[in-house]
Amino acid sequence: MGFWDAFKRWKLAQQGLSSGKKRRVYDAEDRFTAFLGSAQWVHWLLIVAFVVYLIALVVRQPHADIDKWASHAWQQVISAAVVAVTAVIMLRLNHRELMRKNGVVLLLLGGLLLHLSLVCLISYGVDTYHWRSEYKLLLIPFALAPMVHSILLGRRAGTFSAIFVSIAGTLLVPASEMVVYLIMSLACCMAVVILTSRVRKRAQLLRAGIYAGGLSLLFAIIYGEILQPSALAGQDRLLSDGAMFAVAFGVGFITALIVSGLLPLLEGAFSLTTNISWLELCDLNHPLLKQMQLDAPGTFHHSLVMASLAESAAEAIGANAALCRACAYFHDVGKLKKPEYFIENQADGMENPHDALTPTMSALVIIAHVKDGVDMALKHKLNPRIIDAILEHHGDSMVYFFYRKCQEQKAQEEDKVGKGLENAEDLPQIDDKNFRYPGPRPRSKETGILSLADAIESASRTLKKPNPIKIRGLVDDIVRKRWADGQLDDCTLTLRELTKVRDSFANTLRSMLHSRISYTKTEDPLDRKTSGGKAAVEKKEFIES
Repeated sequence: MGFWDAFKRWKLAQQGLSSGKKRRVYDAEDRFTAFLGSAQWVHWLLIVAFVVYLIALVVRQPHADIDKWASHAWQQVISAAVVAVTAVIMLRLNHRELMRKNGVVLLLLGGLLLHLSLVCLISYGVDTYHWRSEYKLLLIPFALAPMVHSILLGRRAGTFSAIFVSIAGTLLVPASEMVVYLIMSLACCMAVVILTSRVRKRAQLLRAGIYAGGLSLLFAIIYGEILQPSALAGQDRLLSDGAMFAVAFGVGFITALIVSGLLPLLEGAFSLTTNISWLELCDLNHPLLKQMQLDAPGTFHHSLVMASLAESAAEAIGANAALCRACAYFHDVGKLKKPEYFIENQADGMENPHDALTPTMSALVIIAHVKDGVDMALKHKLNPRIIDAILEHHGDSMVYFFYRKCQEQKAQEEDKVGKGLENAEDLPQIDDKNFRYPGPRPRSKETGILSLADAIESASRTLKKPNPIKIRGLVDDIVRKRWADGQLDDCTLTLRELTKVRDSFANTLRSMLHSRISYTKTEDPLDRKTSGGKAAVEKKEFIES
């Protein structure tokens, strides 16, 4: 079918009826991938494999007394099965959103099993190769699974991971060390979850790893695993304890380094994006953003202001602020196809190209910037969440300016019909669909905030002599109209969150649209007294921003 479509486009291009090019179409995932991502048999296969593997880990855990191990084998099987099934029930009851996608289930359960496998391997290695038993607990990378899950899946997933690996790990260590392991694991894992809930820099991962190493060392000291009287001489004991200090901090540091290196691979494999990646996408040196600075400076400035509005509002309700900023930068890249058709890019004295078009054609040009934006985003391989924001930031709202203009023209034509100057059959028919964006409506909190921020920033440019009352009235009016039009029906914003979003928009706009002192032509503004004291005049020339 792809070859046949290309051939038809070529034939039309030969006849002068087509440019021969095809706009890229966004498809989040193909049917097969979507099927595997939500297929119930795959979901249950992952769960059964998780339960079986955990039981195998516990049963195969070596013990010095083989006869005792054999006599307690069924007890170990039942214990492992109960812990695994309890974890699955907790996930299905309390983490339903995570369990909807099989890729996330694989990441979550696979990370837990990898963490527990390392616990088993370290415990087995220390006992087999007769290393010093004091190193056993210090060598365990307590921060591994909770750190990965907290960064990629959120704090709630990280908390579940921390509790599960702490409880299940007690089945993999000797009975004499169960309590010590449980306390050390809970303390280190919860500290990592707290420190990595909103990671914006990779250095924060290293800090979390070092803190985890420090806590493991602290509890090892409290429970007498190290720094206890021994038969070693003074210098040998000092070297031994120093080595344990180095092991504890080194394991935490190395764990953080490994997680930092694995994050890009895990993000690509499971279609997830961390705040670190969102901040990297906010780099203004991106080719699309640099092109926007040159070809559509008005749109670029609009995107910057909108990003500040959306980011502040997202922080106010606990949404992903970094995602909002990145999406705001790219939401209007489609305007680069025809920047002169958008009012923010039209300089004073510049002829408006819409004057030569009918309202219907003008609306089509304006609406087309959404599909053009998707085409450019796909060409530059932008994140799928950004493409969703490009599609959803206008929802299926109407281009009211040209719709009203078309109605006015129709009213004029009807007047001519009434005077007998034209026939009623020649009156144009107005179809609302021609003036509406294709949608879909915003489907997440972040895109809902972007939709409101886009409309509010554009409308704020029309305010003359803005003051807090005018700004608040503008924000409330736009939010009310969007809500009444049903544009917020598909996103998960609550009324309480909408109130906080409105307050945030109003506060941010007040700080941006502050009033300035109007200087007279005969007065040098550098000679004025400011609230901070007298301005030092070092130059005769000045630039007023």
